Amino acid sequence: MDDSTTLSGLQFLRRGKVRDIYQAGDDHLLIVATDRISAFDCILPNRIPFKGQVLTRISDFWFQRSDSLVANHLIATRIDDFPEELLHRLTPDERTWLDGRAMLVRRATVVPFECVVRGYLAGSGWKEYRQKGEVCGHRLPAGLTESARLPEPIFTPATKSETGHDINVSIARMAADLGADLTRSLEQLSLTIYRQAAAYALDRGIIIADTKFEFGIRHGEITLVDEVLTPDSSRFWPANRYVPGSPQPSFDKQFVRDYLETLDWDKQPPAPELPADIVAATSRRYLDAFRLLTGHPLPGAPQ
Repeated sequence: MDDSTTLSGLQFLRRGKVRDIYQAGDDHLLIVATDRISAFDCILPNRIPFKGQVLTRISDFWFQRSDSLVANHLIATRIDDFPEELLHRLTPDERTWLDGRAMLVRRATVVPFECVVRGYLAGSGWKEYRQKGEVCGHRLPAGLTESARLPEPIFTPATKSETGHDINVSIARMAADLGADLTRSLEQLSLTIYRQAAAYALDRGIIIADTKFEFGIRHGEITLVDEVLTPDSSRFWPANRYVPGSPQPSFDKQFVRDYLETLDWDKQPPAPELPADIVAATSRRYLDAFRLLTGHPLPGAPQ
């Protein structure tokens, strides 16, 4: 199988930059993390080996660690844990390919905001700080440098975009749309999950500079959904190489973005082919992030 294969026995719902989503019962979805990689809103022609499995298994890891804080939508990622009715609708090749890269989840009504938490000054946050001295309405101390650790993590929501970049907004704007109580609950949950995850990761050599959570509402309860604290939804920096004042080396796809910035490419489709060494180095970064966080290598991946 490859990333473009449609599962024969399931209704296809939609395709994202990385994930494909299928109907898996009246109240269930199957979210498949492929090995696709995107940069600058373009899907690249290459596939990154083991990337989909890393994303799914890291999400599974964090869902389990955070389930005492908030409900989540995850049912299973191991094919052996899928219900028989679903397994009967998959071919043997599909079952093998899906194992460890697909999440069987419960449906939820997704909140239309990205719940972003920043512990360090990078990306669009750094850009806004240089212009205004603040990030999404949070006034920050003067004189901070790029990649500086913030005095406290801040909640900086963003509106979701299907086609382009998400747009940073203030908490007040989010509250105007969702209501103050729900916004406050999402802010508190996001900050709590981030703080606990960042402390855990730092002990294992990874700085989680920032991340974005997605929440939904299921039977009136706030539910953590989608991917959680992965190299695609977060900035992961190696703690032993952290030096504030400039961009940081990373375990995430920033490595690919940095390479693409060296090319004469207008960041419009079609995206250029990645050299084999860039593909291999990117795969290694994802695998290293998995190993450091979980304490063991990804099953089936080269050691």
